[in-house]
Amino acid sequence: MSRNHPIIALTGASGAGRESVRDVFNRVLVREGLTAAYVAGESFHRHNRAEFKQASAAALAEGNRHFSHFGPDANLFDEQEKLYQSYGANGTGTRRFYLHSAEDGARWGYPEAKAGEFTPWEDLPPATDLLLYEGLHGAVRGDGFDLGRHVDLKIGVVPIINLEWIQKVHRDTGKRGYSTEAVTANILDRMYDYVHYILPQFKHSDINFQHVPVVDTSDPFIARDIPTLDERVVVIRFRKPEDLGVDFPWLMDKIQNAWMSRRNSIVVPGGKVDLAIELIFTPILRRMMENRARKAA
Repeated sequence: MSRNHPIIALTGASGAGRESVRDVFNRVLVREGLTAAYVAGESFHRHNRAEFKQASAAALAEGNRHFSHFGPDANLFDEQEKLYQSYGANGTGTRRFYLHSAEDGARWGYPEAKAGEFTPWEDLPPATDLLLYEGLHGAVRGDGFDLGRHVDLKIGVVPIINLEWIQKVHRDTGKRGYSTEAVTANILDRMYDYVHYILPQFKHSDINFQHVPVVDTSDPFIARDIPTLDERVVVIRFRKPEDLGVDFPWLMDKIQNAWMSRRNSIVVPGGKVDLAIELIFTPILRRMMENRARKAA
């Protein structure tokens, strides 16, 4: 961890809702006049789309049904750790982008690149205030690796499992063309790695955002709609609120109908979660920058 070059990791499974937290976080950064180096977790996948299909088929032929993007065999955790170490030490490092579509290639300056490929590795932008990782493995740990030890602020986005599956089914069938049966099979095949590498990260998160629907989601594979924000509450758990300077009375005063469920947890209406994110992260970021300035002085 580094006061000079802080690292923030936003971790959640695909379809968990990381993007909405990131978007609010981005607004806070702009308002505070801060510049972040953005890193997408999928850029540390070991294989491009075609290679992954081949690797999956080879693993299945060997009797391994658990090969997935969730586990270490399909990821470059060593490269991710090198980035964390480099950025924490001197604010530098390299990144690349995974292209979900041809439009992504044009967006990142590689119009000739094809969907399912990676862009070349390139240096991070210079003179950034912090590094923001968003992906599956922001603070992953396992045999021989512990990425969380390099991270200054660990944030988890963890809907209850039925809601996470509903969001994944709707995204993968609606945007990626998969059948419900294919998505269900994918969930089952990844379950071992999900339990062993994704879930344990949230035990160590500094802050977790857990979306809980207040409508029936008993069978996520037949749900016609994703519960809206107004059909949810969000449980926000702080691992050590005293270390983050969390002022619960102030938050409950600012967020209508918020309430505390435990000494380190506040529950907010789903429609107020963006406001909660802004109120929580603004003072934390300011404190980070104050510590950074004192260190540099």
